[in-house]
Amino acid sequence: MSNGYLHGDDARYLALVGRQLFSVIFIIASAGHFTPGTIELAAEHGVPMAGLLVPVSGLIALAGGLSVLFGYRARIGGALLVVFLVPVTFTMHNFWAAADAATFRLELALFLRNIVLLLCALLVTRVGAGSLSLDAAMESAALEADSAA
Repeated sequence: MSNGYLHGDDARYLALVGRQLFSVIFIIASAGHFTPGTIELAAEHGVPMAGLLVPVSGLIALAGGLSVLFGYRARIGGALLVVFLVPVTFTMHNFWAAADAATFRLELALFLRNIVLLLCALLVTRVGAGSLSLDAAMESAALEADSAA
């Protein structure tokens, strides 16, 4: 990174590390979606059929996170994370319904965090995983096979 600019190789490694750090958030958080406490909290927030929908949302977050982590069908993984984040953000972090100032501040911070995560998921959905991914490796292998045939 001479002259303060990212060069091609630098940017691809930065994209890899960013993608991995981003995905780990969802992989780790998905485990909590199978606990009675999380299911109960979701039910308190008005999630219908929380006993079913919360574990399903955990599976969606896990699948999306693993997809983005490995860069395998990363655009689909990013879309899964969007599908996960939109209802979770507006249902579980509804700061506008907070009963007190402390809860308001906490839920607002979590809501804004999820909006940033949502934007990152949309970015992955749009541009994919980058050159250091299983998607790129598979595309390269397919191109080599086509040119050899």
